[in-house]
Amino acid sequence: MNFFKKIGAGYLVMLTLCAIIILVAEYFFLNGDQLHGIFLGLWAPTLLGLLIFIKLVDNGRK
Repeated sequence: MNFFKKIGAGYLVMLTLCAIIILVAEYFFLNGDQLHGIFLGLWAPTLLGLLIFIKLVDNGRK
């Protein structure tokens, strides 16, 4: 529970969204639609990079 308080609700939602994107991308990729699977799979690292950037900017203000 302390872990969830530490990362915050917004970050938890973003991490959950990334996990869902990865699962949907794998579904598309394994069912024969490789290009859509790759396209969707690239969104998860993009969102994680954005999450890291926001965290760094927020820590720089403190």
